[in-house]
Amino acid sequence: MNSVLVAEKSAQANVISRREEMASTRSLLNTAKLMDENRTLYKLKELEYLERICEKVGEISVNGNRGMVEQLGKMRGWRADCR
Repeated sequence: MNSVLVAEKSAQANVISRREEMASTRSLLNTAKLMDENRTLYKLKELEYLERICEKVGEISVNGNRGMVEQLGKMRGWRADCR
């Protein structure tokens, strides 16, 4: 009887975990769609990531007339798709 209860609780926890994963994935998809449709939102998200990066480093020098995120991307070796 005890093993049956443990199995049921484990199954319930698994269902809850999967629901949370689906909700998280749905949220990411909705954010991606909004950013794709709204350039201002896309730029705000870029600034948010830039802020996170700046919190972790002592000093950053940004030169030229290119976007800051694009320059940071080149320093890190990835390409930022600035629309």
